[in-house]
Amino acid sequence: MHKSPDDLIHFPKEQLRVLSKCKHPKGTFVPFRKKENEQSISDRFEKQVEQYPDRIAVKSRYHELTYKMLNQAANHVAWSILNEHGKGEAPVALILENGAPMISAILGVLKAGKIYVPLDPSLPTARITYILEDSQAEFIVTNNKNLSIAESLAQNVPQLVNMDELDPGIKVENPGLSITPDTLAWILYTSGSTGDPKGVVHNHRNLLHFVMNYTNGFRICADDRLTLLYSCSVNAGAHDIFSALLNGAALYPWDIKEEGLTHLADWLTQQEITIYSSVPTVFLHLIDALTGEENFRRLRLIKMMGEPVYKRHVQLYKKYFSQDCIFVNRLGSTETGSIRWYFIDKETEIDSSNVPVGYPVEDNEILLLDDVGEHVSPGQIGEIAVKSSYLSPGYWRRPDLTQAAFLPDSGHGGQCIYRTGDLGRMLPDGSLLHLGRKDFQVKVRGYRIEIAEIEMALLNHVAIKEAAVRIWESRPGNQRLAAYLVPSGQKTPTVTELRRFLSQMLPNYMIPSIFVTLDALPLAPNRKVNRRSLPAPGRSRPELENPYFAARTSVEEQLSEIWAQVLNLDQVGITDNFFELGGDSLLAIRVISRVIKTFRVKVPLRSLFKAPTVADMAVVIVQNQLEKAESKDLERMLAEVEALSDKEARRALGNEC
Repeated sequence: MHKSPDDLIHFPKEQLRVLSKCKHPKGTFVPFRKKENEQSISDRFEKQVEQYPDRIAVKSRYHELTYKMLNQAANHVAWSILNEHGKGEAPVALILENGAPMISAILGVLKAGKIYVPLDPSLPTARITYILEDSQAEFIVTNNKNLSIAESLAQNVPQLVNMDELDPGIKVENPGLSITPDTLAWILYTSGSTGDPKGVVHNHRNLLHFVMNYTNGFRICADDRLTLLYSCSVNAGAHDIFSALLNGAALYPWDIKEEGLTHLADWLTQQEITIYSSVPTVFLHLIDALTGEENFRRLRLIKMMGEPVYKRHVQLYKKYFSQDCIFVNRLGSTETGSIRWYFIDKETEIDSSNVPVGYPVEDNEILLLDDVGEHVSPGQIGEIAVKSSYLSPGYWRRPDLTQAAFLPDSGHGGQCIYRTGDLGRMLPDGSLLHLGRKDFQVKVRGYRIEIAEIEMALLNHVAIKEAAVRIWESRPGNQRLAAYLVPSGQKTPTVTELRRFLSQMLPNYMIPSIFVTLDALPLAPNRKVNRRSLPAPGRSRPELENPYFAARTSVEEQLSEIWAQVLNLDQVGITDNFFELGGDSLLAIRVISRVIKTFRVKVPLRSLFKAPTVADMAVVIVQNQLEKAESKDLERMLAEVEALSDKEARRALGNEC
């Protein structure tokens, strides 16, 4: 007798309680058996076509295809490819919109035994060109809507296949090729947040294993209706596609770039969606458009992935969705598929601001490693590594990167270990806490800082809906933390208020120097926050609790100019606090150095701590000007100030830095 997923994945009792509610109220769940991984994706899909020919497979604003219609469209593409290019593995680039045409093409390429390389037409031209060249795609599949884009990019690709102009006489029956589970299925290019994007490859067996875990974990059945909010060119989008179409369920694409998010809630209700999946950023935009009158009566599962999930997300889920709806936080990557998930219902208590990513997904073992590859002690932070037989075979045409990221496991035949670059800590109950990217662990002024920890603290403020933090280097060697905020209402909290709020949770060196308010955070094609696109901070004076007051004397005027130049601001008011403006110990050294040179007075660095405004410092200067200082004394003090190390300056300034 086949074991239930509950027996396969040893969750704690509380998780099993929530998991027991994760099912379609009317549908019949059929477990996905591991032996079913030993086939091709085409074989599994064609079995769904035989069983559910007249059920809706894909429905969007522009298309509604039954399983029979989708299969015929895919076969049309497959036979066109085979007639022109023959059999054998080869990359095929797909430049199509996010919907039925792309899904038909994906299935057609797989049926032809080829490797699909999906490309979002809205990507920058340079990125698409790079991927076309790197993948060595033999031809491009496109349609009339995207033909001009494809033609402009096809200089190094021998041929275009236009889906809207295929020979109507081409066969539509299944090609019936013998495709092994080891055949490569896709090349998905990572976001490329650092350096050039790299192509992650997977075979049919791995993708079916991912679908097996999704199916069994979320009890996906033929009566489910799944969203497709992700681009088809990213890992999460592919998982949603196959989780629906390899289970007889219906897939509902919604193009966020074209249709926006304003009417997403109405669409979820009208189409009776049962499983919603997105990154937390998109989820917050959905919530922001709600009135509280919505009735998501069919929605049984909300699945988050791709970005950190915080306590606020759970609170919003509990506020707006039904008692029968389950919330899932999931961790995974393109190289691994899902590796951890955490099931939450209305009774689940979340104690910390950061929601755990939870417990093991079948056939994945989690290791936490230090910088030299050794296991960290219990309760310590380490890099998350995954040991499994279902990892990506590696990176397309990059054996060097593959060898560095995928390590052989001498203890188990067929398994490898992949170092994810993510940091985590194992909690006492065996749940994993995800702590952000390893490359988001930065060092500023000698302090090692977790970017995610600052973002979590910011999101605890009721007036902040979204937050992202990055390092900003206004001038060489002067690295500062910049926080980018999207307010939850019309009023943005002042910098004074934010610094006061953060000081209750974070040490001073972790409080951002710069705060930038945006209408929305920029998103990458995978719908995650695109940190590289965060704008450079402007020179505008930050919004403080104190209003702006202009200089009244020549001393205040000169001081305001010094501070504005050092802090890279267009103006500084005489009651503005140096540290609230983003000043730190290194910038304090520059300010005091200029004060000594400009006013020829003896002013120690610590005076800035006692007189942190232009008005206060002007009083100090006037008082010191009454005492005539010898040039040699001034030169000595100037040399001493400029020779101070950052650590010494921080000590002199006390807790302000």
